Amino acid sequence: MAVAVIMPKQGISVESCIITKWHKAVGDDVAPGDVLFEYETDKAAFEETSNEAGKILALLHEEGDDVPCLENVCVIGQEGEDISAFLNAGGEAPAEAAPEKAPEKEEEAKKEEAPIASTKVEGDDRIKISPRALAIAKNQNLDISLAIPTGPYGRIIERDIAELARSGRTAAAAAETEEVKAAAPAQAEAPAAPAAEFEDRPLSGVRKAIAKNMHASLSEMAQLTHNFSFDATDILAWRKKMKAAQETMGLGNITLNDIVMFAVAKALKNHEDLNAHFLGDKMRFFKNVNLGMAVDTPRGLLVPTIFKAETLSLSELSSQAKALAKDAQGGKINPDLLTGATFTVSNLGVFGVESFTPVVNPPQVAILGVCNIQYKMKADGTVYPAMGLSLTYDHRAVDGAPASKFMQEVCRLLENFSVTLAL
Repeated sequence: MAVAVIMPKQGISVESCIITKWHKAVGDDVAPGDVLFEYETDKAAFEETSNEAGKILALLHEEGDDVPCLENVCVIGQEGEDISAFLNAGGEAPAEAAPEKAPEKEEEAKKEEAPIASTKVEGDDRIKISPRALAIAKNQNLDISLAIPTGPYGRIIERDIAELARSGRTAAAAAETEEVKAAAPAQAEAPAAPAAEFEDRPLSGVRKAIAKNMHASLSEMAQLTHNFSFDATDILAWRKKMKAAQETMGLGNITLNDIVMFAVAKALKNHEDLNAHFLGDKMRFFKNVNLGMAVDTPRGLLVPTIFKAETLSLSELSSQAKALAKDAQGGKINPDLLTGATFTVSNLGVFGVESFTPVVNPPQVAILGVCNIQYKMKADGTVYPAMGLSLTYDHRAVDGAPASKFMQEVCRLLENFSVTLAL
């Protein structure tokens, strides 16, 4: 019995997902566990696997389609089964359906009506083009033989017809161009300048979201950055002891970034102006510290949230941070864990960055950048390791004095970290 595969709902806040790649085509055999397609939200990417055995009877959406959650995406069953009940609302035909045998006269009529295609299988005159793409091409009088296919298995899809339309190469225009060339007198051709080699790649959903959010942040906020540094002697000595005791005491690897986040969570309890959202005509102050943690992933920057970070021990915070980072980098994180942050920490010190201007993630009002360690000299000639911190804040919501007082407390907690652990 045929069954439909729906677009999963990845998190409460996700309304739709984009299909990025099909792993199966119509007619392919499918077994439980086979990857059917890849898809992404504006935060993460996923793979959808089959729970059924059979054949792909129809693909109801193409690569690049933004599909509402819980809508049918493809149909799996046995060859010849009726799939009409699984078509999505609106009566739209599937992107490609399994071919059925038809009388010879109908086949001949279809061949006569079909325009020339540039993507034919050897020995097969059928056109590899989606119904939507074909309808658009006919409506705009476009010669699909000029389209460059980018769909799965060399298939012309909607975006290929859109690109063809932008190029202005209609069938009539192409014929007119050829006539003009034939009538023009022969001329000596000048050597063409070498063209620069390049490759265009469409933006992923994650990159589009980052671009949109960062542009909105910088264009709509009054952002200002304060740069601080603190004596890192105590945290370096404490971490050295911890690393030596890791194996014997069964402790996890607690990083310098974990230590900074722990201090930030403690300090934010006393500085509600920084643990807040700016909502245009009002401020929202939070009773708990939901700490955002910037993570570099193959798909772009993601910011998972450590909820109620001020209530966690250093070991608990470190463990949660590692689990969230692993899921984010693997593209498997629940989108609900990428929302709700009240303050964010971004660490570029591991890349040797001495100072930078982190960009606030709205509606948050501040973000802390963690920089590298440099050696400085005190007035008495003592050399010490100084770790840099860069706080960017929205001056519409926070003034310079409270922002600086918050940073003073963070630095104090870190310089006396052995005592901070007792808080």
